[in-house]
Amino acid sequence: MGTITVPTEPTIDALTVRAYVRRCGAAVRRHADMLTRLDAALGDGDHGDNLLIGFSAVDEMLDTEEPATIGAILSSVGMALVTSVGGASGPLYGAAFIEAGFAARAMDRLGVDELATLARAAADGLARRGRCRIGDKTIFDALAPAADALAQSAADGSPMSVALRRATVAARGGMQSTRPLVARRGLAMRLGDRSRGHLDPGAVSCFLFIRALAAPTAVDR
Repeated sequence: MGTITVPTEPTIDALTVRAYVRRCGAAVRRHADMLTRLDAALGDGDHGDNLLIGFSAVDEMLDTEEPATIGAILSSVGMALVTSVGGASGPLYGAAFIEAGFAARAMDRLGVDELATLARAAADGLARRGRCRIGDKTIFDALAPAADALAQSAADGSPMSVALRRATVAARGGMQSTRPLVARRGLAMRLGDRSRGHLDPGAVSCFLFIRALAAPTAVDR
């Protein structure tokens, strides 16, 4: 009698994380003009340009330093963003990646449970750095629902592919929820009620990053 092989749940390793970060940079390059146009209505009009600078620094870091572990990759991405990006997006995204990296320091592979832990660490770190919460019309409005969706998927034992799709849908919903909001953080606060009717550019870029996580990768094949 032959042995029966039980398929295991796909997991994310360091190489997959590196590929994910590269996809984030590709998403920024593809949508930078749109992000800058969105920011022109609410802030300095430089969100796309700033992220281009930041992910150019991230690409250079990945090309030269080659961090080997999941935690090291995420922490190095965060540091590259903090040190290269002006405005609010560098410190906020930097804090998110750094906190995720710290949470991943003992992890060599990520299942849904571990990914949910990192997403929560990222969201909490960003919220602390930006002193923001849901409804403030910030990056957090897209990131927090995605983290919640991953936590729910971990709790109900959903497979990775389902968890990632749920996170993407939740991030999209959070992004879209910023349109009617009045900004309570950042430069957009100065507009008061005139900030209504515009998507928050940070929430849009965050959705793009969550969607990049759910893009076809080795874990889906």
